[in-house]
Amino acid sequence: MKVLLLLGLVAFALADITRFEGEKVFRLKPVLDEHVTLIKQLAKSIEVDFWRPESAELVTIDIDVDIRVPAMYLDMVYTILQQNDMAHEVLIEDIQSAVDAQADNKPSPRVHSYTKYNNWDNVQSWINSVSSSNSDLISKQVIGNTYEGRPMTVLKLGKKYSFTKPAIFMDCGIHAREWISPAFCQWFVKEALSTYGSDSQMTSLLNQMDVFVLPVFNIDGYDYTHKRSRMWRKTRSRTSGSNCIGADPNRNFNAGWCTTGASSNPCSDTFCGYRPESEIEVKNVADFIRRNKSVLKAYLTIHSYSQLLLFPYSYTFQLAADHSELLKVAEGASAALRSLYGTRYTSGPGATTIYPAAGGSDDWAYDLGVKYSYTFELRDTGRYGFLLPESQIKPTCEETMLAVKYIAAYVQKNLY
Repeated sequence: MKVLLLLGLVAFALADITRFEGEKVFRLKPVLDEHVTLIKQLAKSIEVDFWRPESAELVTIDIDVDIRVPAMYLDMVYTILQQNDMAHEVLIEDIQSAVDAQADNKPSPRVHSYTKYNNWDNVQSWINSVSSSNSDLISKQVIGNTYEGRPMTVLKLGKKYSFTKPAIFMDCGIHAREWISPAFCQWFVKEALSTYGSDSQMTSLLNQMDVFVLPVFNIDGYDYTHKRSRMWRKTRSRTSGSNCIGADPNRNFNAGWCTTGASSNPCSDTFCGYRPESEIEVKNVADFIRRNKSVLKAYLTIHSYSQLLLFPYSYTFQLAADHSELLKVAEGASAALRSLYGTRYTSGPGATTIYPAAGGSDDWAYDLGVKYSYTFELRDTGRYGFLLPESQIKPTCEETMLAVKYIAAYVQKNLY
């Protein structure tokens, strides 16, 4: 009887995991206004998951549009594209195969690994062990809990002194499905601790500054992508009056909130929330940054995908007061990144480089007074998208370290 019950529970758990058999990712290339209208109409009539840009509203002429299409709509989509003569290609032939193929660094260890996509339980165990085993250089602080009650722990890296040092804040995993992002935050902590004392730049940085690292911002969403649906993006908050779950945390900051490139529809993937900082995760981070505003000199937020290094503004086309300096630093960081494997990044303000989007954390931090505020969009440019194989974690993190260290060194020399 117990065996039957156990088998039943296993079957129930497996049945609860979203599968993506037969689903494809298309890259559409709209070159006419009619193409743009068509994509927007398509999004209204069928269930389409926008990978890039992040919603139908952001589609314009001459930008590549990457969408995930469920198997049941494929024939219809192919017909529409051919009838309207819209150029397109299939980036991913079968989503489920790509999901399964992500774990190509075999065998999959049950414990934490820097070259695997660790689930939240493993990340949490790692946070506890890494902070206790390197107590001279690292400490941890819970800045609040998520909607589902998980602790949000910030790791503070830096040589401990009796005085307060200037600092950098970096977060990963605002969007749940961007798994390469939390992998980078973990890699950064590993590199900082293992190269302190041998790498002159890292040693100097941690002697003179502190680096606050939030390994996973949207923990509830990240956990959900591991256990239920790999393609989930938002938080997991619930509100009476809507059956739809979550908001986009990177549309929920008080920076031109919900004015452009965000949705007021709770069912949208770019839902801005019911008010600025309605998402407890956003409020926890914003409160922490406000409390430490006097020492914070740089804010780095890590996303994927597209290979971009962006800076304010995204909620307006107006250039930031520090535009030329921010661009110079971004271009230098991109060149440092490219020097390792030749990976090319594009730099610029969010609104003009990709598309306008309000409520982003980088714009909010900049307007608060954190001058060096940057958003990384890591590998790749669409071949795998959010499903970057684990074999690319190491090279992606190695090259990104060069860019982050470039920015950190510049900030260290240009404190304000």
